[in-house]
Amino acid sequence: MKFQFRPSEERGGADHGWLKTFHTFSFASYYDRSFENFGSLRVINEDRVEPKQGFPTHPHREAEIFSYIVSGQLAHRDSMGNVETMSRGDIQMTSGGTGIAHSEYNPSSSTDVHFLQIWAFPFKRGLKPRYFTRHFTDEEKKDQLRGIVAPLGTEGVSEEREGKGLTPIHAPLHFFASLLSPSKSVTHTILPSLNGKSTKLVYIQLIQTSGYNTGAANKSKNAGPLISVVGGGATAELGEGDGVFIRGGQVGEEIVIENVGEKVGELVVFEMDDE
Repeated sequence: MKFQFRPSEERGGADHGWLKTFHTFSFASYYDRSFENFGSLRVINEDRVEPKQGFPTHPHREAEIFSYIVSGQLAHRDSMGNVETMSRGDIQMTSGGTGIAHSEYNPSSSTDVHFLQIWAFPFKRGLKPRYFTRHFTDEEKKDQLRGIVAPLGTEGVSEEREGKGLTPIHAPLHFFASLLSPSKSVTHTILPSLNGKSTKLVYIQLIQTSGYNTGAANKSKNAGPLISVVGGGATAELGEGDGVFIRGGQVGEEIVIENVGEKVGELVVFEMDDE
């Protein structure tokens, strides 16, 4: 495996007043040709939206779009007639397909909403737009990697709008989340590929739960979560907002993730086919 560490302060992003955001990949006015996508991953925005503010109705097509709620509430409304208010633990998947329009809004009068907005390229164009919601408790993610999203057809994936189990996505992408306690570790075993290739891509990011901070993360063990990532002889340490891109992972290889800090770390893991 080859590791590429990306510190939080090198992400793109902006403070728009009503919206404070970090961009893992090129987005809006932020462009870096080295970070346009990673396999089927196209967008990971870590957004914080102020009370009574939000994104007005706007269109999407040919994209799988999902939101992972960290804190606060996010109201969703779309052209398919879906109306939803999501809270911590909720995940909402919109399969844009041939085209949808939606809005996202913070309905609270006092509390920001903090969430990850994630886009992926679909494995087929011209799909019928669809919508799914799921809920995953903190207990389900405590000191384990909980599967959240998986390709349609994967065992455990339900096609119900509000079903139990994994959230379906029309892309060769798996998404996991964990709330990792100090001194605890989890192991991710690289899954078989959908396209028959022997190598996979993995991206791991530690969510910046302490607040919006554009400077270098304080990585002392007493300051916050500090995550060690080890795989294939390579290592990386992640503070809040940091990420590591992993290339060349072989199916069946293991990646060990350990919290070597003093606070619980909320982390996400993406695994996808190496296109």
